[in-house]
Amino acid sequence: MTPRVLEKIAEIMDRAPTARRTVLALILEDPQRVLDETFEMLARRANSSVPTIMRTCRDLGYPGLREFKLALAQELAVGGSPLNRRVRIDDGAVQVIAKVTRGAVAVINNVQAQLDVKAVEAAADAIAGSKRIDCYGVGVTSNFMASDLQARLYRMGLATNSYLDPHLQLISAATIPPGGVVMAITHVGGMPSLLEAVDVARSQGATVIALTQPGSPLSSLAHIVLGVEVAPDPVMPVGPEAYLAHLAVIEILTVLVAQRLGDKAVDRLVKIQHTLETRGVDMQHHMKLDWGDAANGTTGTPE
Repeated sequence: MTPRVLEKIAEIMDRAPTARRTVLALILEDPQRVLDETFEMLARRANSSVPTIMRTCRDLGYPGLREFKLALAQELAVGGSPLNRRVRIDDGAVQVIAKVTRGAVAVINNVQAQLDVKAVEAAADAIAGSKRIDCYGVGVTSNFMASDLQARLYRMGLATNSYLDPHLQLISAATIPPGGVVMAITHVGGMPSLLEAVDVARSQGATVIALTQPGSPLSSLAHIVLGVEVAPDPVMPVGPEAYLAHLAVIEILTVLVAQRLGDKAVDRLVKIQHTLETRGVDMQHHMKLDWGDAANGTTGTPE
């Protein structure tokens, strides 16, 4: 039987160099926190460096940081709920609420720590200055993100579309003009069909922005990378924490784009809001619906 992560740590703790022993002690002390934070954050807590963290992972038998986190996440999931790696099967409602919300806070804090300010600003500049923005997604989660971003940009007056089908993504990429923007959203960042579409868009002279995890195949093809990494989910290929991280980035990007578009975007958003409030299906005060009888001219409500 292969030793588990925490067992391996106990085995090598005594003979590890001082700096690595400190890292190992922090992992043992609160393994869930290690999953929630970036390796840069762990290195700061250990008064160490990321290379030291990497060497520690190799001491434990893992070739890289991602493999170590995946193994740790799978170990912590044992005995937990099949829906959330933080929750144990016997936790009460109070514990479930506390653990899930605490995890959400940790994810958002990690987005703030990881997001490259210059990359976000460059992405906002490219989108605000482009005459066409095409959003690509892969899978249920990323498709929702791509559609959500497209709707946000469209409301601000930008010419934008979302393409979720691989065939349509290729058509989009083949027709996007120089100066256009392709926003590719996928946490895993390795779907071959998406990579093909992005490669075609690059050849057309489009700017490719990728919302994905650092080091993914997609990130190597993008001009601008909005890199966000979350702890691997042992239950789902893309877990709910990735949803939260991507939604936070999309909200940040939307606000920055609106700032660059200025009064024109603000006026348009105000007009849309007013129209929806007074004439839309989601208006707050609905008019009474009366059914008229065309034959005798009477009105009333149906039984």
